[in-house]
This record gives sequence, C-alpha cells and structure tokens, in this order.
Amino acid sequence: MIKRIHINQHIIRSNSKNGEREPVITVKSGKQNVYCDRVILDGLAEIVYSPDKPLSCGAKVWIETSEVVECWDRVEGEVVPDEYGDGADFTNRRVL
Repeated sequence: MIKRIHINQHIIRSNSKNGEREPVITVKSGKQNVYCDRVILDGLAEIVYSPDKPLSCGAKVWIETSEVVECWDRVEGEVVPDEYGDGADFTNRRVL
C-alpha cells in the first residue's frame, strides 16, 4: 500500500501562534491519517511536487513510498532514547 507523507503548514502556524506542540507530520495510508513528530522510512521513497493536482488535504509536495514507515510522537508510551543526537525523546511508535 502506498503511504504519502507531508508536512501540515497550518499546524505549524497554529503551534507557533499558540505555543503548542501538536504533531505536524501527516502519514496517509489508505483512508488512515497518522500524525507524528518523526518519520523513519525503511526503503525507497519518492518526493513528489504536484501543484496542479494536490492531495485532497491541499498538499502540493509530499513523500511517497510503499515501504515500511515508522511514525514516532511525544504521547503516552515508553520513551525511546535519542538515536539522532537532537535531544528529543520519542514515544508511541507506530509502523505502517
């Protein structure tokens, strides 16, 4: 199944304005939308720019893959150690 990953600019603006930290990455898989703070791609992926035919959510740029996608966010769950050196601890791993 194809997964499409894009960044929600409206949530970025809202977070900035309201001092919040809502996840800004959306992973679409079939009819399911998963929101997260970090995505790890396992395999090939393609970056698509399609201004004339955006996704139904309005995104004109996205990453597309049929490989495994790991979604991480900062909600309830076991804390995962910082593997990338950016000081972030992530929880709630979901695999699509």
